[in-house]
Amino acid sequence: MLQEESDLALIIAQIVQKLKGSNLYTQLERQAWASLQRPEIKLESLKEDIKEFFKISGWEKKLQNAVYSELSVFPLPSHPAAPPEHLKEPLVYMRKAQVLINLRNPNYENGDSHSFRTHLGLIQVPLKVKDIPELKEFFVELGLTAGQLGVDDSTQVPPELFENEHVRIGQKVLSEQDSAAAQQYIRQGSPTALRAELWALILNISSQPEDILYYEQLKTNVIQHDLLVDSLIYKDVKLTASNDDYYFVFEDYLYQVLLCFSRDTSVLGHFAYSSASPPKSYIRGKLGLEEYAVFYPPNGVIPFHGFSMYVAPLCFLYHEPSKLYQIFREMYVRFFFRLHSISSHPSGIVSLCLLFETLLQTYLPQLFYHLREIGAQPLRISFKWMVRAFSGYLATDQLLLLWDRILGYNSLEILAVLAAAVFAFRAVNLMEVTSLAAAEAVLADLSTLKVMPLLQIFLFATVT
Repeated sequence: MLQEESDLALIIAQIVQKLKGSNLYTQLERQAWASLQRPEIKLESLKEDIKEFFKISGWEKKLQNAVYSELSVFPLPSHPAAPPEHLKEPLVYMRKAQVLINLRNPNYENGDSHSFRTHLGLIQVPLKVKDIPELKEFFVELGLTAGQLGVDDSTQVPPELFENEHVRIGQKVLSEQDSAAAQQYIRQGSPTALRAELWALILNISSQPEDILYYEQLKTNVIQHDLLVDSLIYKDVKLTASNDDYYFVFEDYLYQVLLCFSRDTSVLGHFAYSSASPPKSYIRGKLGLEEYAVFYPPNGVIPFHGFSMYVAPLCFLYHEPSKLYQIFREMYVRFFFRLHSISSHPSGIVSLCLLFETLLQTYLPQLFYHLREIGAQPLRISFKWMVRAFSGYLATDQLLLLWDRILGYNSLEILAVLAAAVFAFRAVNLMEVTSLAAAEAVLADLSTLKVMPLLQIFLFATVT
């Protein structure tokens, strides 16, 4: 109990400290001083009067949204077993996931867990992942009886049955500017016309003049200083987004956002809750002297192949570069960093890979064993989908429906579920292949898949 209270106090202190450095805090402080001049504010009831004024003026809601947003990053403690120290290492993205495959827990003996001894996948780290009954409970709003955008908005379904009412509720959620309500609402999908505003509300992005100025300063920094990682960004955009039928038109936007991102030192803050550490460099001639060490690149993130695909889908929603930048940065520090760093977090790439393999081995054992026997371990195919959050693999409208649910559930676990669902959908064809190359060919094109029917069938029509 004392430990929980201590952890909670620490989280509150971290949130307060972060808010103190924000534009919201500056505005709040200015508003508090202004409110002291109002005649209805009395010295003898100062605290209650200011609280009442904040409530009436809408500041209470703004503060609630900010705290709610921060709690998504600093979740309340549940005291899981401490992750083994060997999991706290940076992960360089590798196509064949060899780094993850080689992970072992030196503190783990096979005698402890019968269920894990029977795991025949590539991931050999015994982390706790959800089974289908637990996933059904977690993703309950995706059930077959609940209305879903991505299913119930098809041309065959009259809009008055679900879509019209869902849009009306979404407009009400936006009018009330409630982050928690927006996050709950988006679990059933966002209407296209409301998505940009709903995501910004959930991520607590409001584009204040100070935010636009900060972005302009980053752009100036790009012009004034070249970085070695700039060439990595140019190369990645050319090799990925520029060759994509959906995203090639956004090439200039991608350069703007990613070059600014590499210089944004505020991104370093996410390392406080990441298992990775930012890389360091040294001032010339001072190699090895810690007092002359600097983080390099300034944001602490080295871009890798496919990195630009985290930004590309957002270009469909946000056309103003400053807003686009803020949304991407928040998406990265809240979600995407977990897809390329090793940790025991449920949304980390290790857990996602293990969840994917466990689901396949448990619920599609015949397919799993067949692919394993022919040297086509499923993870070797699905790994790239999960690392890129399916960006570049699904049609954009389907990808945005998937990302709706990532934001709605504040979890990346749905990526592993979808990966398993894709294998289930193509199971008949996969049972006939005799090589890894043939299996990859069967799964080469995901652009025609419909995300929500696949997820619903896999989760709620699977015999458990």
